Amino acid sequence: MKQFLVVQHTYSEYLGGIEKQLENRDIGFVYQRPFTGSSLPASALQYDALWLLGGAHAVTDLAACPWIGDELRLLEAFRRARRPVIGIGFGGLLVAQGCGGTPHAEPLHDAHWTTAHATAAGRNDPLARAVDGRRVLVMVNGRVDLPPAIAPVAVDDAGNWIAVRCDALTYGLLFRPELKPGMLEDMIMEEGRLIPDDIGELLATARSEWRETQHTTMAVIAALVQALDLMRERRKMPVFALNPVHDKR
Repeated sequence: MKQFLVVQHTYSEYLGGIEKQLENRDIGFVYQRPFTGSSLPASALQYDALWLLGGAHAVTDLAACPWIGDELRLLEAFRRARRPVIGIGFGGLLVAQGCGGTPHAEPLHDAHWTTAHATAAGRNDPLARAVDGRRVLVMVNGRVDLPPAIAPVAVDDAGNWIAVRCDALTYGLLFRPELKPGMLEDMIMEEGRLIPDDIGELLATARSEWRETQHTTMAVIAALVQALDLMRERRKMPVFALNPVHDKR
């Protein structure tokens, strides 16, 4: 069975609207939560793909996210093993950083509804074509400047990157196809979380555009399946069980 590893950074931010899309395709997934103190695996060879989800901090905030170094090493392990990697929000910034980008703590919040625009680099990219002209919610903290050698495949209305394909099997997204209105409500209620001043307006728009957002999420998943060959099960290392042998003498 296909099995995806999903790294979750807050309780409020999980696969959300993407879960059903994966389940419908008979894809299993397991969550790892480093923010609770659990360790991340060191190898990619037991999984078919890696998802890095949203978070409440900038990727420069090592005090709040002391596991970032381990997560970047895990990302690189998946890339070396030729396994697909999809980063969303905070995870999208980590992907960009892991591909040579420069991280910054500011802006504290970058949260806005925008129209996605495919770039020249994304003209033939399945994901860029799927979101081109669609309304999407960008939601991250801080930013990562892309290295000169990597061009975004999609940008927002202001021309800022919101999707990058670092290599054939690695995407970083700053827009949030997984978010449901209820997840935004949970973020508002999350103890100690800093939220954008206009979070009420963002939530109201999420509610009013929920029907169309679901179509966008389906289009994004279909494009990722096509671009990354997500329905193909990768070869995994065997897991050995050590059975004790009892001496009958």
